[in-house]
Amino acid sequence: MLSMKLIPLCLLLFSLLLQSGNCANSPFLFHICFSKENYTANSPYDTNLNELFHLLSTKVPPTGFGLGTINGEDQDQVNGLALCRGDVSSKNCESCVIDASKELRKRCPNKKGAIVWYDFCFLKYSNECFFGKIDNNNKFYLLNVNEVDNPEAFNPKVNELLSRLANKATTTPKLYATGELKLEGSETLYGLVQCTRDLSGPACKKCLDVAISELPNCCYGKRGGRTVGGSCNVRYELYPIVDAR
Repeated sequence: MLSMKLIPLCLLLFSLLLQSGNCANSPFLFHICFSKENYTANSPYDTNLNELFHLLSTKVPPTGFGLGTINGEDQDQVNGLALCRGDVSSKNCESCVIDASKELRKRCPNKKGAIVWYDFCFLKYSNECFFGKIDNNNKFYLLNVNEVDNPEAFNPKVNELLSRLANKATTTPKLYATGELKLEGSETLYGLVQCTRDLSGPACKKCLDVAISELPNCCYGKRGGRTVGGSCNVRYELYPIVDAR
């Protein structure tokens, strides 16, 4: 049975007012300290982690994605990546990545592996090399608590739009796609899909397909929902969800 971490959007918005770790433009969403291994302050791992965070803060913003490895002996090697949402500016991307690294220090102190998500970006690091592998373990879900009038008709439209975007994303260099679908009446359904760029096209498609298939478990009949993971994410709403630039 799928174990889901569910966060209603109304509760999320309220909690954002209480979070000390938010950057001005990108709300904090969630974090996971997934490693059972610890490091000590001022150790070689600690030093390498600082170097990795600096590397990502300079490497990621120009293109919206970057990864890196800081070598060390035995378990002192640190691997990490960061991804910014496809429509986010370089300036906001940089700010988000810097905030993410600071937030991980506070929320997952001395952990050798952790991940944090903001609305504009996410950052992940580990002493184990994870590049090119689909992360099915670190995942959570966001849902709009408001419901649509006709879920039987609405949910197939969600699947239709996101599946189309998944096919489109895997053929683009950014592994990112957004789009919309006109519904009956005056409403429009908006969607977004994105993968980390260490994945191949087929791996991205596989990750997105799973994420889309999990949406009904958390968000059936809801006006908005997301599957947010360590390798890909999908989202739908009944309002525009990206920068229209």
